[in-house]
Amino acid sequence: MKESLYIFRDGQLRRKDHTLLFETADGKRYVPVEHVREIFLFGEVDVTKKMLEFCSQKEIPVHIYSHYGYYMGTFYPREHHVSGYVLLKQAEHYLDPSRRLALARRFVEGALDNMLNVLRYYKNRGKAVEPMQEAIESHRREVETAGSIEALMAAEGHARQAYYQAFDAILEDEAFRFGMRSRRPPRNRLNALISFGNSLLYSAVLREIYHTQLDPRIGFLHAANFRRFSLNLDVAEVFKPLLVDRVIFRVLGRRQIQADDFLHELGGLVLRERAQRVFVEEFEKGMRTTLQHRRLKRKVSYRQLIRLELYKIQKHLLGDEPYTPFVSRW
Repeated sequence: MKESLYIFRDGQLRRKDHTLLFETADGKRYVPVEHVREIFLFGEVDVTKKMLEFCSQKEIPVHIYSHYGYYMGTFYPREHHVSGYVLLKQAEHYLDPSRRLALARRFVEGALDNMLNVLRYYKNRGKAVEPMQEAIESHRREVETAGSIEALMAAEGHARQAYYQAFDAILEDEAFRFGMRSRRPPRNRLNALISFGNSLLYSAVLREIYHTQLDPRIGFLHAANFRRFSLNLDVAEVFKPLLVDRVIFRVLGRRQIQADDFLHELGGLVLRERAQRVFVEEFEKGMRTTLQHRRLKRKVSYRQLIRLELYKIQKHLLGDEPYTPFVSRW
């Protein structure tokens, strides 16, 4: 079974015959390429041209993160699943304001419904999240009537702000107060965790897009402008409450990550390597978690669920079936 390869140490990654070799000051480690789904580089890693060519042949994206855990970019291999017809349909939907808005609305509705399910779960466990729940439900109604992408994003932004405020009631930890959303650099510990988790999810969705006929450069909620990729940002909105926020609640609730796991750098806070490793491990567990698929009537992992979500979007673009986002039942 293929797995994501996370490299935190400094060294050199290169091709060695028909496999990958990671070499550090302490020694060599051979990585069978047929077991690698994608590569995340967090350490100071030198890569060779032959290694990138090899990854392209094997359809392995390479995600690059800075020393501080910030996402820097992806080596996106030559595409093997391109379809001119799907690309035209994707562009048609983007260029038609009504069709773009209809699809973008589905992403926001899915995101908000999953946020509400998270809050219902914690409300049933005695957490004081009802005011935030009501605020999100109010913004959910605004989403249904939003007449433009800008109005849709404003409603989504207000709902997400209310949702993040609920983190304080759920966590009840002064060291991890939300305050307000801040990025690059995150101004506090909770924002640092949110940013790090979101960047992992964006990369994971991008990898799944690579194995469909969809073009990651054309999103619908997020504008397809000078940004390299945007469709992965759209799809990630639906899954953030389930795959990122649940990890945050888990690692903080179990005290796997604590206040001293952060460094003051670049005017903000970043996770120490130990905390990054803990978060990545829990994130991967979440991606491997299985649930019963309502239509397929079999268990699928969350990673497979993301791929299935992309196929649903493709069917929508081709006019086969209107897209409805995945909403958890818990």
